[in-house]
Amino acid sequence: MFVVHENDFEYRFGNSGPKYLMKGPRMNFALVQFQPGEEFPAHYHEVMEEDFFILEGEVDIVVDDSVVHLSKGQLIHIEPGEVHFVKNRSDAPVKMISTLAPFQEVDKVEVDNYVSPI
Repeated sequence: MFVVHENDFEYRFGNSGPKYLMKGPRMNFALVQFQPGEEFPAHYHEVMEEDFFILEGEVDIVVDDSVVHLSKGQLIHIEPGEVHFVKNRSDAPVKMISTLAPFQEVDKVEVDNYVSPI
């Protein structure tokens, strides 16, 4: 068992991106925040499945070219191999939980020359 506090960790890009509270040994758990207009590059995972649960705000997530608009209280599950792209098109920050499992040290494959439908 262990206990952590989110204040002991930082978002990857200052005030946005993922903030990993746990990486492995069986899963990753992160808080993710995007400011208005921010996006995260299109990618997929070969082994890990990913879930996003929206805590605050709204966000658009494109999964294999299908646009899904999510708001507070909604969860999206993304299977391995599904290309996904995240963009905050709202005028307020979005904060969500991300889980990735089963844990892989390296499993993210970025998609070059991706053209988003949004």
